[in-house]
Amino acid sequence: MLRLAHVRPNLPLLAPVLLCLVIESLYYAGLPFSFQYVIDVGLLGNDRRTLVLLVSGLAAGAVLVALLGFLRDYLYARLTARVLNDVRAAMFDHLQTLSLGFFTANRAGDILARFSTDISTIEKAAATVVSWVVMPGMDVLFSTVLLFTLNWKLALISLLVWPLTIAVPGVFARRLVEESSQRNVQEGAILSLLNENLTAQVVVKTFGLAEFSRSAFRARLHDVGSRVVRIGWLSGLVERSAYVGVMMLQVALLGLCAWMVQRGELTIGGLTSFQAIFLSMSYSLANAVQYFPTLAQTTASVRRIGQLLAHDPVVHDSGTQTVPTGFGEIAFNDVSFGYKHTRRNLHGLTASIRHGGLVGVVGASGSGKSTLMALLLRLYDPDEGSITIDGADIRLFPLAGFHALFGYVPQESTLFDLSARENIRLGNPAATDADVEAAARAAEVHDAILQLPQGYDTPAGERGSQLSGGQRQRIALARALIRNPAIVILDEATSSLDPIAEAGIRATIERLRHGRTILSVTHQLNGIVNANRILVLKDGRLCQEGTHTDLANRPGPYRDLWTKQQGFSLDATAHHAEISIDRLRLVPVFYGVPDSVLAEAVRLFQTEEYPANHFVVREGELGACLYIIVRGSVEVTSAHTHGRELRFVLQEGDCFGERALLAAMPETENVRTLSPCVFLTLTRAGFDYLTGQKMALG
Repeated sequence: MLRLAHVRPNLPLLAPVLLCLVIESLYYAGLPFSFQYVIDVGLLGNDRRTLVLLVSGLAAGAVLVALLGFLRDYLYARLTARVLNDVRAAMFDHLQTLSLGFFTANRAGDILARFSTDISTIEKAAATVVSWVVMPGMDVLFSTVLLFTLNWKLALISLLVWPLTIAVPGVFARRLVEESSQRNVQEGAILSLLNENLTAQVVVKTFGLAEFSRSAFRARLHDVGSRVVRIGWLSGLVERSAYVGVMMLQVALLGLCAWMVQRGELTIGGLTSFQAIFLSMSYSLANAVQYFPTLAQTTASVRRIGQLLAHDPVVHDSGTQTVPTGFGEIAFNDVSFGYKHTRRNLHGLTASIRHGGLVGVVGASGSGKSTLMALLLRLYDPDEGSITIDGADIRLFPLAGFHALFGYVPQESTLFDLSARENIRLGNPAATDADVEAAARAAEVHDAILQLPQGYDTPAGERGSQLSGGQRQRIALARALIRNPAIVILDEATSSLDPIAEAGIRATIERLRHGRTILSVTHQLNGIVNANRILVLKDGRLCQEGTHTDLANRPGPYRDLWTKQQGFSLDATAHHAEISIDRLRLVPVFYGVPDSVLAEAVRLFQTEEYPANHFVVREGELGACLYIIVRGSVEVTSAHTHGRELRFVLQEGDCFGERALLAAMPETENVRTLSPCVFLTLTRAGFDYLTGQKMALG
């Protein structure tokens, strides 16, 4: 639940609010109590002086209570605003401490719902709790005391109002809490679906998913609508069941009071006061019970916010050792790790990285490259083993100081909706404008920024949408360099760029390698042929290491990957690619084909380019081409015989669509580009022509 620490700083405002409430409640409870003296003394006793004093005092009290009410409303509004803002800030601050695994395990919409739906529910409850709970509660308390002052026998009977107004509604209220909690979960799911749709509009439009999205959204709306109906019905049961008991007891007490007046045991003024006080008390109690539905929904929201605040970070920032300004060696010591307990992504990996130069970390998709860097950045901690800098476990360093060692450029360059200048300055908030421009020059983006409409003050747009891919990536590189980091990590930093931008970034990196350590995580080997050292990962294990020349000349995964990516030429300016005869000979459908036919095949291949998130092949469509990937990567999804969906990634040098060359049949898989891609394609008609050529030679 919410911690008292989130409320305690605002407690000084609570005292005057409570004082005003007590005075108001005493007046409202005392008003019907005065009826006894107004009637018995002032009217029936013909005591005009007492009557004038009572009425004058009640009038003065009404004015005072009204003024106090205005003051109390103002102070309470300030108190509520401060507490809710403190809770929002506490939630946001806590999110910043949570480990990356929390965000991969929880939907963004569900997290956002805590800041929107849940906070809104609490805010609405806070706005009405005084008039529906606190004031009625004090009225019930003071009225009960006054009832015993008037007639203790009748007061004992009047206490039956408590079980009559609470017991039955309480039964429905418990179910109402659970229904409200489930509604909040469903609203979080709606926000997740909305967020997913907004961020995937390219896929939605190019794949014709608008109607699918509408159906999915309406289905979730239907579910939450049904839940709202049940909540409304239960809320009505809570409210009405409270009033039924009140009305029955009210009639019984009226008859009993009248009987006692006839016997001389109660005055007419006493009857009037008792009935007025009892009505005020019982309806105050019933009103408080009507707050049960709101309380139930608020309880569910408070519980969900409490669950968020109760999440502890997996990566603890408890280090106290001084972070070195540089390093001699980074060592991975028998490191094992898995995002899920049932599957490991790294298995007993041991490796070391000396300071200085360019170090490549390569391997096929899923080999553990990015996972290794995530552990080095302490986004996660190893399940087993350790990572050390010059012999010191990195868990001994404070996170802020430790992260200052690194400049990080991810595959998807995340820019904020700030100016180009401020996006770069995020890497070092203390940097001057001159520092920002120096970093931009180092990343070779200074001239491009000056050509923007407002230069360095040009807004980048949401997620950098106002800039090109190359500009975004260079600004991300400048943001990393302005930190003057000892280590720059490039995590597939060029894989989402077009070939021209990719070549430019690679040239920039080559110039930046001197005087610092650059770790380039990549599956594109052309960018690391000059690396001082290359680590080769396969299935979460370090299987090879050495220089490019050494690795390319001995059997192993690196040479296989290098061979697969060679034999292509790409003129990015002319948007034209070619494949060599030697490389084409390695494509399975061309095994054993004479060189003369291969030469003809090279001429028949066409160059095709596609942006990221484009469906190249769709399940059910008639296959038409063989595709060879020259640049980029694609995701292939297909249905397994047991109903499970299979997913795998193809990269440079891989091919797909072979079945389309051999037979005219529907595709059994979907192929979607993960990054901008360049393909060489051969149609079935072209392949048939080549087959005829081979037979003619045969």
